[in-house]
Amino acid sequence: MNTCPCGTELNYEECCGPIINGTQNASSPEQLMRSRYSAYAKQIVGYLYSSLHPEHRKDYDEVSTRKWANSCQWHGLEILETKGGGEDDTEGTVEFIATFTEGGARREHHELAIFQKDRDSWYFVTGNPVAPKTVVREAPKVGRNDPCTCGSGKKFKKCCGGN
Repeated sequence: MNTCPCGTELNYEECCGPIINGTQNASSPEQLMRSRYSAYAKQIVGYLYSSLHPEHRKDYDEVSTRKWANSCQWHGLEILETKGGGEDDTEGTVEFIATFTEGGARREHHELAIFQKDRDSWYFVTGNPVAPKTVVREAPKVGRNDPCTCGSGKKFKKCCGGN
């Protein structure tokens, strides 16, 4: 079975294939996002251009897009959240993480993608990187020279903090 790269576990010809080859329109921003990811994974750069909103195509760089798509090994797409994009909507967003390897390093691309519907077709408009969430410690940080938290009376670095 030729499983679709977008992560639905459907056959490519039943999932993103018809959207990419133009025989079917994406029914939602999420479906368009999945098809765009599949196009990157399969290096179908022409679709990335045609699925871009016509008003945003002037800055499209086919050479750079092709180079990036070809230089990466694509591992998966995780859809985190979708907003809007219903049948009566004209806008929608999809927050996603695409995982890939580039130059031997495994990477994640976390983005909030914005889509618009124009004449019953969904188009990608732009994407904004999502910054990692700040982790807040619930307990105070123990320094190397602070008393050990086990109650031994020793410095942390000479007790539980010594490796």
